[in-house]
Amino acid sequence: MFMHIGGDIVVKTKEIVAILDISHFAKRKKKLHSFIAQVENKNNVVKITTEGSKSLVVTADKMYYSPISSLTLLKRANTIF
Repeated sequence: MFMHIGGDIVVKTKEIVAILDISHFAKRKKKLHSFIAQVENKNNVVKITTEGSKSLVVTADKMYYSPISSLTLLKRANTIF
């Protein structure tokens, strides 16, 4: 199955490792920036929109900044399974 995560992007649900709420990491910016920097060094980051992102969708090989909230993505994932 596939899940729409914003824009024209769909990912295989099997490949999703985590869906993270960006606002949750506001207090832990240092840890989040460290994680993002490691992924960006490998050029595996996709920014779906230039506007504010609400969640990070982590797959085995890429990380997507999604404009869709993590709760909405969770609901979509639950309807798929």
